[in-house]
Amino acid sequence: MKFFIDTADIDEIKDLAATGLVDGVTTNPSLVAQSGRDFFEVIKEIAGVVDGPVSAETVATDHETMLKEGLKLAKLADNITVKVPLTVDGLKTCKALSDDGIKVNVTLCFSAGQALLAAKAGAAFISPFVGRLDDIGFDGLDLIAEICTIYGNYDFDTEVLVASVRGPLHVIDAAKMGADVATVPPKVLRQLYNHPLTDKGLDAFLKDWAATGQTIL
Repeated sequence: MKFFIDTADIDEIKDLAATGLVDGVTTNPSLVAQSGRDFFEVIKEIAGVVDGPVSAETVATDHETMLKEGLKLAKLADNITVKVPLTVDGLKTCKALSDDGIKVNVTLCFSAGQALLAAKAGAAFISPFVGRLDDIGFDGLDLIAEICTIYGNYDFDTEVLVASVRGPLHVIDAAKMGADVATVPPKVLRQLYNHPLTDKGLDAFLKDWAATGQTIL
C-alpha cells in the first residue's frame, strides 16, 4: 500500500518525507486555506518536496471552467494530479484531462456506482471517504471492499485511494482489502509506527546495555 499525506503543511510534509514512507500528497481547498499562504505557491513547493503524485483540487463546478483550472494546475509541476469532484461535470473533466495524459483524482466518492463511473472516465485515483460514511452510520470500509472487487473484476487501472481516514485501523483494514493507497493526516501515519510494547522493549534493551558499561562508538 502507498501512503499519501493529507495536508498542505509544508513542514509536516518535509518531516515525514524524510522517512522515505511518503509516496505522495493530497490537498484540498480547506487544507490550503489553513496554511494561510498563496495557493499556487503552496502546491509548487509541495510538488518539489515529494516525487510522487500531488493532488491539487479544482474549485469550479461547471465543466468548462473546471477543465481550464485543471489544465492550469497540471502545468505547475510534472507530478501534479488534478483533483475533481464526483459530479457529472467532474467526470466530464476527468475524461478530458485523462485523454490529454493528465492524471486525475476523483474525490468525494460515497458509492460503488460512483467509483465505477470514475474508472470508466479514466480516473487515475478514486477517493472514497470512509470516515464521513462512518459519521452517518455506514461502514465506510464496506465501500472500499466493494470498489476493490469491482475494479478487480474488470482490471481497471484506477487506484483505490482511501480518504477521510480517522485512524490506523482504517489503514490496516483497507490494506487487507487490497486498496492501493491510503491518504492520511500526519498524525495517523505517526500512529502506525507507535506501539507501547516497542517503547517498553527498547527501554529494557537500553537499560541492560547501559549496565554493561560498554559503548559502540
